Amino acid sequence: MQKSLAWLVLLLCLAGCTPEPTQSQLYDIYQRDKIKVGILHGPTSYYVGVDGPTGFELELSQALADKLGVELALFPSYHLDELLHKLQNGQVDYIAGGLTLTGQRRGMYRASPAYRWINEVLVFKQGNSWPRSLDEVTDSIVVVKDSSHAETLQQLSAEHPGLDWQQHPTLDADEILQQVIDGNIAYTITDSNQLALNRRFYPNLSIAFTVRDNLPVSWLLADNTDDSLYAVLIEFFGTMYQSGELIALEDRYFGHVQQFDYVDTLAYIEAIETGLPKFKHWFVHYAGELDWRLLAALSYQESHWNPKAKSPTGVRGLMMLTLPTAQQMGVASRLDPEQSIRGGSRYLHRLVTRIPERIGMPDRLWFALAAYNVGWGHVEDARIITQQQGADPDKWLDVKQRLPLLRQKSVYQTTKYGYARGDEAVSYVENIRRYYDTLLWVDERQQAEQRLEQQKQRLSEQLGTENLPDNPPAGTQPGA
Repeated sequence: MQKSLAWLVLLLCLAGCTPEPTQSQLYDIYQRDKIKVGILHGPTSYYVGVDGPTGFELELSQALADKLGVELALFPSYHLDELLHKLQNGQVDYIAGGLTLTGQRRGMYRASPAYRWINEVLVFKQGNSWPRSLDEVTDSIVVVKDSSHAETLQQLSAEHPGLDWQQHPTLDADEILQQVIDGNIAYTITDSNQLALNRRFYPNLSIAFTVRDNLPVSWLLADNTDDSLYAVLIEFFGTMYQSGELIALEDRYFGHVQQFDYVDTLAYIEAIETGLPKFKHWFVHYAGELDWRLLAALSYQESHWNPKAKSPTGVRGLMMLTLPTAQQMGVASRLDPEQSIRGGSRYLHRLVTRIPERIGMPDRLWFALAAYNVGWGHVEDARIITQQQGADPDKWLDVKQRLPLLRQKSVYQTTKYGYARGDEAVSYVENIRRYYDTLLWVDERQQAEQRLEQQKQRLSEQLGTENLPDNPPAGTQPGA
């Protein structure tokens, strides 16, 4: 209620001498009790995940709606031109979609304060000829129609008159990257964050060179003299920066994909096809309240799905349990895949329940995973250090920055549990997050292919039944 009153005060100040307050966009938002957002489909902004709609831009827009105390109404689209048309007609209040703020867009629309920065990179398939500059590009560069990348190429064409490029009228950015992998398109330009997400599934996507760097990303508003919503966005993004909420949100969606290991990603995707099927039913059966794919990702990080794995420190099996932990979890043989998965799942569930209830998901889960690796006592030490340094001990983003300090004698000698390889625990959690994302994508794609195959089968059976004669000869009826 106090937040809503504050915004109304701001609204009245902005309305000032305006005789008709209904001319204010912010006033209209409060009148309808709803902020209307045009949002672009895509992995960097908005998509429908396992638990429903999700995405960085969705959560950021929801945060704005919550601060205003109004409902969030989404208008999703795969096509930016459709959203721009809605913006011009007043059907949406702004457009969110990880949009690079180009010169052309600056001239046609109003932009919110920048909240992210990205690079535009030229991408090709690993193994093909590697161009080091535009002059070495030997085939056409294909980009999304009317995208920021098309504008970039239009500008570069003035400096490189022979540059061969084209805009694809129907494919989106992810589909063009798929075409690069399939060998149908030689080159494309994409955003660095878009590439980082896609390389979890397509490790053969390679960066030739950076075309433009440090480009601001903003929301787009209609270009008019109404400052009411624009003023709110200035205050909103300022608060999000100062509170650390914006950085935490960015870390949730993109923090674990910044590092890329080509060989490891390639091996993991192959292991999903060849190694995982032998153990999948046990991961599903013993997942409990957790997603079985997270449990499988944890197991891959631990043992690469090798049931006979053994470390120099004596941990063994698919879930790499210590002997005391195995005994506590009722595991008689750590080398038995089913027992190991059951015991590892029980142990992870126990760790999750030890996390203070005030810590919500997904931070709660990241803390539990770190504890699986380094022990809850060391995680608690890092949380205490985090609090002593004025940061939030309940946020994984803040604690993971302090975990590496447990290697330093000047720090760990003051803690309860002493020395720990805290930096390895951070890498451990981020690896599992990447493995989990990749497995989600592969599993959902397989499910979609199975549904399509089942639909084809049902359609084939229906057509086959329809083609049977009304009175088939004796002895030809089914079961005869």
